[in-house]
Amino acid sequence: VTEGGVTYDDWFLPSKDELNILYLNKDKIGGLKSSFYWSSTEYDDTRARELYFLSGIWSSTDKYAADIRVRAVRTF
Repeated sequence: VTEGGVTYDDWFLPSKDELNILYLNKDKIGGLKSSFYWSSTEYDDTRARELYFLSGIWSSTDKYAADIRVRAVRTF
């Protein structure tokens, strides 16, 4: 992302705990859909943790699933 001539290249996929903070503050943050979002936390070799932003329920899905949203963040 480049804004005002400054390039911000320190974005990353949030961990399970960081994604939970986003979920708890989703109304203040805005722009988040009632959908599943990836975390960077692995469940096992083939699956990663995801959070359903409608209900706050965690699950795990195959890492190759293409229908899960991402919300990149910068340092909290």
